[in-house]
Amino acid sequence: MKLQLIIRRFAGTFILVSLLLAHYHSPNWLWFTAFVGANLLQSSFTNFCPLEILLKKLGVGGSCCGGDKKTTNCCGQ
Repeated sequence: MKLQLIIRRFAGTFILVSLLLAHYHSPNWLWFTAFVGANLLQSSFTNFCPLEILLKKLGVGGSCCGGDKKTTNCCGQ
């Protein structure tokens, strides 16, 4: 799976979970939502994403072609 898809899924999940926690537990969880949104905004300008660095260190989100070198393009497109 591509790294960008994983990052988007993490961000979307974190935002939805923090909104649910803010609704059912405490409005202070909206600060976490704001943090995720601010991080998404700054990464669009600086191309720096802490989650991307962490995932790369963990070896997650490698090539989408799974090591198949027969195709000229990743994913055979």
